Amino acid sequence: MPYTEAQKRASMKHIKEKTDDIRLRVKKGLKEKYRNEAKKRGMSMTQFIVECVEKEIEKH
Repeated sequence: MPYTEAQKRASMKHIKEKTDDIRLRVKKGLKEKYRNEAKKRGMSMTQFIVECVEKEIEKH
């Protein structure tokens, strides 16, 4: 079943209301390194990065 316009609008509304966007720039090659590490752990790259940041915050 194709993705409908109503579903698209609902998804965009959810993203706008419930999430913040953070843009991150890294040296060439690091993106793939992070993606591979996240994959090893069964996580998305976003989940991996957020978890690493949260652990760092908890340490201090």
